[in-house]
Amino acid sequence: MIIRKTQYWTIWLLPLIVIGGLFLKWLGYLVLGMMIFFLVLSFFKSRWWCWHLCPRGAFLDIVVSMGSFNCALPEFWGKIKFRRIVFVVFMAFFAFRLIRSKWDALAVGAIFISMCLVTTIIAVVLGILTKHRAWCVVCPMGYLQNIIGSAGRKRHNATKH
Repeated sequence: MIIRKTQYWTIWLLPLIVIGGLFLKWLGYLVLGMMIFFLVLSFFKSRWWCWHLCPRGAFLDIVVSMGSFNCALPEFWGKIKFRRIVFVVFMAFFAFRLIRSKWDALAVGAIFISMCLVTTIIAVVLGILTKHRAWCVVCPMGYLQNIIGSAGRKRHNATKH
């Protein structure tokens, strides 16, 4: 496993968001800002974000890897159909919560914080029980980055000819 220097910087964003966000709901907009920036970046670099700058990925690499059982993932875990199901369920739950918030600015920030906290807990549990980056295989953000990155590569290849 390679730990990149950038990960030692970005790892601190995770506790800032998931712990600080419990007290300052506005920190949820930091999550939104990062999501937007890195989805745009993924058009050019696909999942580069995941392996270099993702605060959760850094935490999984630096901390969780030390306590991981390093067991094989279930075969279905990496299947595209399963990844799509995880993505759709995650986005449906996210949309449901946004609608219930009635778009109250503070409530929306809290939604981003709580979604980050819940997915981090899931990532840590999965990372301990299986491989430390098990969550990354089905991460909705990574799935979307793959789709956008594929579109970027197709556009780049089309303009080369």
